[in-house]
Amino acid sequence: MSAMLLNKEKWTEFTGKLSGKKVMAPVRQGDRVRLAVIPEGEAPSLDFDNTLVPPKAVVFPQTETLYRYRLGQMEIETPQLDEEVVLLGVRPCDARAMNLVERLFRWDVDDPYYLKRRELTTVVGLACNEPGLNCFCPSVGGGPASTEGLDLLMVDLGESYYLEALTDKGKALLDGAQDLLEEAGEAAREQREQVVKEAEGKIKRSVETAGIPEGLPGLWEHPLWQQTAAPCLGCGTCTYLCPTCHCFDIQDEVEGFEARRCRMWDSCMFEEYTRHTSGHNPRPTRRERTRNRINHKYNYFVQKFNVIACVGCGRCINYCPVNIDLIDILRQVKEAL
Repeated sequence: MSAMLLNKEKWTEFTGKLSGKKVMAPVRQGDRVRLAVIPEGEAPSLDFDNTLVPPKAVVFPQTETLYRYRLGQMEIETPQLDEEVVLLGVRPCDARAMNLVERLFRWDVDDPYYLKRRELTTVVGLACNEPGLNCFCPSVGGGPASTEGLDLLMVDLGESYYLEALTDKGKALLDGAQDLLEEAGEAAREQREQVVKEAEGKIKRSVETAGIPEGLPGLWEHPLWQQTAAPCLGCGTCTYLCPTCHCFDIQDEVEGFEARRCRMWDSCMFEEYTRHTSGHNPRPTRRERTRNRINHKYNYFVQKFNVIACVGCGRCINYCPVNIDLIDILRQVKEAL
């Protein structure tokens, strides 16, 4: 199916065609935008920079039950993962991040929980007409209309959305709403290209990443790590809101004879993350933990998967309570190479 146009007046009807699936979209809650189930008959909030928590949380929940069991018995109850989900209005950087995280969960052993949820999820992206203040996606291989990780891309043309199906899942969505759509002509395609070009020109921040992955090992004892880590509070905001961070802990929770094994997000910025049972900690201060965070995204992940584990969404900059700036850190790294 070629690209289609959806008049914005038909948006609620379009989302109504998705009945039978769990539809999640950006919903404004105070001054924040979060992904949530949209009430029937209501339209999502599509005028935003990005959601506070990335859509990664839908396929990799902050806390999830792996299985339940009863003490003294051999029976194990595993959760049923069979709910189809449609994510509407996902920014291209976040969709790309989901693809990067999937590389990890397909690495040495397939993770059945992540991969099953990913299989059941259809991702409908919304190109960025107005990139955020700290967006730098082109510096790390993305763009305001990147299609990586998306099943369908929407581009806001003013009175209508330009819809591009990218996978069979995306085509299925358009097939189910053909009566609401019209084929995009050459004028619409030209307008789409112009909108994307203008959006690219609005991205004001950037960093040259060439050479960073190869050069980081040589800066292991460089004083820049002490300097950049000095204001850090160790709160973990930069990792909890990062769409590519994937560290987790696994714990057993017991109440009486009922128990469950669950996993939850963890952060390499926490002191206890690498603390051994003996009490020894190979990353005892925030200097080592800051160094690890940058090396993980810009060196270790690159060595393993040949791609930087950062999509330039700017969340870690936007929400750091002490204004630590990732772009500034990377620029210092470049100067030190």
